[in-house]
Amino acid sequence: MSVEKHLKVTGSSEISWKDAIVQTVNEASKTIDYLTNVTILSQHAVISGKKITEYFVDLDLAFTIDRDRD
Repeated sequence: MSVEKHLKVTGSSEISWKDAIVQTVNEASKTIDYLTNVTILSQHAVISGKKITEYFVDLDLAFTIDRDRD
């Protein structure tokens, strides 16, 4: 039997929402083993003047629990 856990995380980028997603998953994978999927929960941005200056994403990261791990 496999067990999957979900974790809600928020990430940001000054480039794009796609970059925020990619960078957040990359950063999370440094400390979370067995990532299996990502769901985009929401996106929002900061506007300064007439320009978007920062992109934010709320993600649901799923990962499998390793039952054999010590």
